Amino acid sequence: MSSFEGKVALVTGGNSGIGLATAREFHANGAKVVIAGRDRGTLEEVSRQLGHNVLAVPTDVTKLSEIDQLMARAHETFGKLDILFVNAGIYKGAPLEEVDEGAFDEMLNANFKGAYFTVQKALLFFNEPASIIFNGSVNALTGIANSSLYTANKGAVHALARALAAELIGRGIRVNTITIGPTATRLLARRDPAGSGCGAYQPFAGQAFGPS
Repeated sequence: MSSFEGKVALVTGGNSGIGLATAREFHANGAKVVIAGRDRGTLEEVSRQLGHNVLAVPTDVTKLSEIDQLMARAHETFGKLDILFVNAGIYKGAPLEEVDEGAFDEMLNANFKGAYFTVQKALLFFNEPASIIFNGSVNALTGIANSSLYTANKGAVHALARALAAELIGRGIRVNTITIGPTATRLLARRDPAGSGCGAYQPFAGQAFGPS
């Protein structure tokens, strides 16, 4: 029997990078997989490639109504969740004096608000036991120039995971954070919209994108 046979895993930011690789691995090991992301075309292609036991749901995690729809569709299709990989997010590197309110709100909404409410909206749909995994970053643990906004976002995610680990253990839900370092993905070459896959890293240069 495969290690995830009969399990249901939901991956946000699953249309590229680490999220997509994780979704593929869950599926290869027997899980039923729900893949969420902003890139509808990529989601449809991945769904075709993987075949059975895959549900692709276009989702912008900055919009709570879309998270609600994601959870409802996942439950209707596969039943309760065993694994939630909270991975969606974006990255912009810039010096402190160049960060404006628009960039601040965009990153906070995608990286922290999206993560927070993804977990909140999933609570009704977890099996017992279940597992929540946050995609963190080495940026949250060390000081890196020109990354104050992203570092603060990821620091908040790490802190959230610690708090939820204490809060949810009584419900049989484990909470962990993986601390990702530099990871080469196709995001190195393009700006990634909110709610799509995390996983790439790039030296900081103005509007460069590539979360890890």
